[in-house]
Amino acid sequence: MKKISVLVVAAGVAFGVSATSCDSKKNVNLRTSVDSASYALGLINGDAFGQNLKTAPGEPIDVDLLLAGMSQGMKGDTASMKMTMSQAQEFMQTYFMRAQTEELNKIKEEGQAFLDQNKAKSGVVTTESGLQYQVITEGTGPKPKDEDRVKVHYTGTLLDGTKFDSSLDRGEPAEFGVTQVIPGWTEGLKIMPVGSKYIFWIPSDLAYGDRGAGQDIKPGSTLKFEVELLEIVK
Repeated sequence: MKKISVLVVAAGVAFGVSATSCDSKKNVNLRTSVDSASYALGLINGDAFGQNLKTAPGEPIDVDLLLAGMSQGMKGDTASMKMTMSQAQEFMQTYFMRAQTEELNKIKEEGQAFLDQNKAKSGVVTTESGLQYQVITEGTGPKPKDEDRVKVHYTGTLLDGTKFDSSLDRGEPAEFGVTQVIPGWTEGLKIMPVGSKYIFWIPSDLAYGDRGAGQDIKPGSTLKFEVELLEIVK
């Protein structure tokens, strides 16, 4: 699970909205170069921080309350603060850790429910590890071994259909060692004869586990890959 540093979060907020007031619709007059620099700094970093907020665990952050707290903290307006700085630090650490755990458990439960239903479908095979696959086209070539390099075309999606990666979109096959990929891929590739096209459903513990990958693959995600094994690279 990803750990969130409250100090990093706090610093990001401070820098990202340092040039922003609680009233974001107020008229902005850029009369001097310092005015422009202040506004540009707030705009650029505010946009970046806003993008980061979209991936924060838990319910969406109330931006108006965030800005109110930011303004009071920057001005040192202790009379208006609803909690002390130490209370804020402690609360944020606990809140994000709890939200991360709840989100992780929910994603894992959804993935397991899908796999439980999917394994009963015609043509779906479940291996001892929990990997599931379905043969679309069965090739006649050799099967890769751990020491081999392979060339493949693939498309990876989340269970809701969101595509996060595709060699087809890049217009060229991917090439890598059989053991240089996630465990579900390594196991699946060694099942496929060259010339085959399979669909794999990979549980999180055979994929990216509790760490996730990038913005699209959240911790605990079950993944779907459509894979065509083109050749074993000599």
